Amino acid sequence: MCQETCQTIESGEIRIKSAGIVQYNKVWMEKLVKVHTDGHYMKMALELAARARGRTSPNPLVGACVVRDGKIYGRGLHRRAGMPHAEINALKEAGDEARGATLYVTLEPCCHHGRTGPCTEAVIKAGIARVVVAMNDPNPLVAGKGIGVLKEAGVDVTLGVLEKEAMELNEVFIKYITTGRPFVVAKAAVSLDGKIATRTGRSKWITGAIARAYGHRLRDWYDAVLVGIGTVLADDPSLTTRLPGGGGRDPLRVIVDSQARTPLNARVLTQSSGAATLIATTAGAPPARLELLRRAGAKVLVAGEGPRVDLAELMKKMGEDGITSVLIEGGAGIHGSALAARIVDKVAWFIAPKIIGGREAPGAVGGVGVDDPAEATELERLRISRHGPDLCVEGYLKYRGG
Repeated sequence: MCQETCQTIESGEIRIKSAGIVQYNKVWMEKLVKVHTDGHYMKMALELAARARGRTSPNPLVGACVVRDGKIYGRGLHRRAGMPHAEINALKEAGDEARGATLYVTLEPCCHHGRTGPCTEAVIKAGIARVVVAMNDPNPLVAGKGIGVLKEAGVDVTLGVLEKEAMELNEVFIKYITTGRPFVVAKAAVSLDGKIATRTGRSKWITGAIARAYGHRLRDWYDAVLVGIGTVLADDPSLTTRLPGGGGRDPLRVIVDSQARTPLNARVLTQSSGAATLIATTAGAPPARLELLRRAGAKVLVAGEGPRVDLAELMKKMGEDGITSVLIEGGAGIHGSALAARIVDKVAWFIAPKIIGGREAPGAVGGVGVDDPAEATELERLRISRHGPDLCVEGYLKYRGG
């Protein structure tokens, strides 16, 4: 072959010749295999972490695998706050096989003493040769320090494998640990023409059983479910988690009620549940009504002078109380107020293939709204899923002006 007529293009360690001959450098091939292998095992670690959704708050979701020579010797996840971390569980299962192995973990190992000891110490003591990490821990107590400790001990560390997926899995933890405020999801069930009820106020059921089951799964995942007083007066909801086949965890029930109008016999106060009910009100609410609600078992939190509850202040105070995530299931009023206050991070909009019609039938979002479509709040990173005949559109709010 005439080398003079062959144009050579080099990119890293790949050499491609115009004559059609492709030579793969051995080092590059080894890197390619490692990247593929790292992604495979990190995906497994992420799947392990996701099993504990709704159970680790205020801690993150973390999964880990111990691998050597293509064989998995240990798997672990962080099951609940205060319990051993994922790395500890995986190392314990692996035992002596961890020596010289690779540890795949979805979040940077901790290096500080909390309710459990530093994971970095356990990793080093176990003789792990290499640690593959999906993302840095945004917790200021860790934030790169864990990786630094491992490197100083001679452990080979690779960072950023499936980082995007890991960050999405821990979006609640990231928001809470960096801002002190809960991650907020606005959920609605609407008809194809955007109605949440008929003109008579009837809303059961716009979406089907499969979509409603997913809605209950969301309640199981988030710390709190929030509605406005209008929803309580109109529907008397229970706001509990009812999963197919039973099980699930009831979230904290939050009622935005500026004048303390929640009926004392409302189901949010009288039902049997392991979760509490919080009445979010204002300084202008009648003290006598607040006392009656307290006697009925509700917690009362004042957020704002009135006439409306200050939702931004409410989120701040809930974050201070350790609430890391909130699912808003309100009507048009509370959705409009939440969007106007810019407290919503994400939406989960269920759309049923039905047309309700009617000028007086309410839509999903109230308030003043915008004057021009160009001013509308947009969504990004959309995900559309199907639940029986219904669709669910999930996306992240992209507020104008920052």
